[in-house]
Amino acid sequence: MDGKGKLLIFSAPSGAGKTTLVRYVMEALPSLAFSISATSRQKRGNEIDGKEYYFLSVEDFRKKIANDEFVEWEEVYDDKYYGTLKSEVDRITNIGDNVVFDIDVVGGLNIKNIYGDKALAIFVMPPNIDTLDKRLINRNTDSKHDIETRIKKAKYELTFADKFDISIINDDLEIAKKEAIEKVSDFINK
Repeated sequence: MDGKGKLLIFSAPSGAGKTTLVRYVMEALPSLAFSISATSRQKRGNEIDGKEYYFLSVEDFRKKIANDEFVEWEEVYDDKYYGTLKSEVDRITNIGDNVVFDIDVVGGLNIKNIYGDKALAIFVMPPNIDTLDKRLINRNTDSKHDIETRIKKAKYELTFADKFDISIINDDLEIAKKEAIEKVSDFINK
């Protein structure tokens, strides 16, 4: 990484509230720029290509893997790839902005391992699995089977929490927002 920007990694099991926290932190701190991930999954709802994700076909995603165009990537579910393009990190850090990642747990740890002290890895914890299940149901974007798959994966992902620099428990959203702002501000200002 040649640029001056730092990296802020937000990871969590699906439904823990990381995207809500990321949006809040980004609105509050102007020196942050969102890293748009690439994915091979289908768009949900009103998602826009190049805004929430770069939506790629499975074939195009695999070509980019073969061409070493990713900082990290993972096949999170069968034929559902997620990854961070090298060009996206360079685009942001080359202008001196701080990069924010809203990324799965394994991908977040991979980025932390590559960038070390230039990155702050934040794990967003759900208060418990039952609350996580209710959030996924209320989100109304996934089938019952997909929710069951996400809960199973969440239980596994929770075992990685201690590998992150910090954890924020998202039980009370206002408290979680305040803690996220404090931790991110301290990191980018040091």
